[in-house]
Amino acid sequence: MDALSMLLQNVHLSETKYYRLNGRGNWSYSIDRKDTVLFYLVLSGSFCINVGNETREANAGDTIMISNTYKHVSYALNHSGDDAKPLDEMLSNSEDHTIELNDDGESNACLILIECQYEKEMMQPLLSVLPSVLPELTEVSDGRFGVMDVEVKLLKLESEHERMGKTAVINHWAGIMMIECLRTYIEGLPEATDSWLQALRDPYLTKALVAMHDTPSRDWTIHKLAEVAGMSRSSFAQRFKDIVGMPPLTYLIDYRLRLAARYLRLQQNSISRISELVGYASDSTFSQAFKRVYGISPKAYRQQYQSKLMA
Repeated sequence: MDALSMLLQNVHLSETKYYRLNGRGNWSYSIDRKDTVLFYLVLSGSFCINVGNETREANAGDTIMISNTYKHVSYALNHSGDDAKPLDEMLSNSEDHTIELNDDGESNACLILIECQYEKEMMQPLLSVLPSVLPELTEVSDGRFGVMDVEVKLLKLESEHERMGKTAVINHWAGIMMIECLRTYIEGLPEATDSWLQALRDPYLTKALVAMHDTPSRDWTIHKLAEVAGMSRSSFAQRFKDIVGMPPLTYLIDYRLRLAARYLRLQQNSISRISELVGYASDSTFSQAFKRVYGISPKAYRQQYQSKLMA
């Protein structure tokens, strides 16, 4: 399995919602979300999207991913967007998934908006190094997005008709879209970059990353990881720190504890079993390491999370 696939193995989008937005005349709206990934599919027309200090124009056929919890404003071309209303106010007046963004004027844009929740612990390290808006994906002549073109047409059909399994189709589409956006962004990173995602393209480091994510419970050492990477111990340690930004074993510990937190939230294993799954020789060692990062014991973390669900 390649490094990106392994990295995303425990990353899951959930609670997916979708809306079909029809723009007429001078329309605008704002969205403010937490722990949410947003996707736009532009079915027809054009519009502008402003995230922070960055403004993008999106046109028919574009697909956009807003990768983190950013407030943004979308608005018709030749409109400032200064009077944008929260989209949630419009949603409260809608009986289905279709929203008319304005009552009059000529049609100038038709969009599909998809929003997905994600597990912050597992996804935040990835999202923290992504730009607010990932570059638009469009159909190109070499057929690179041929599969995506089929997905886009399928989503358009799903948004227009009520059929069994509609939500499941859109959930799967969102996952595919995220992967396509991520790998397109990573493939386009310049050679000289300070993003640790560069390690996913490194022919040596990618082997070590796959090994750590595949078997985090193994008793990994710098020497063993260097052997997997096909490098000397010193060269591997320095290369990993230079590109990823931390030593290999620090990265491993961080991943183990984030994975442990996920297991604790899932309620599927005992704390003792979770300790084994993430590579700790004893429950006490695991508990101490977990408490150093999260401030509370694994048991208290599980109880705290359960209390929030019941609240």
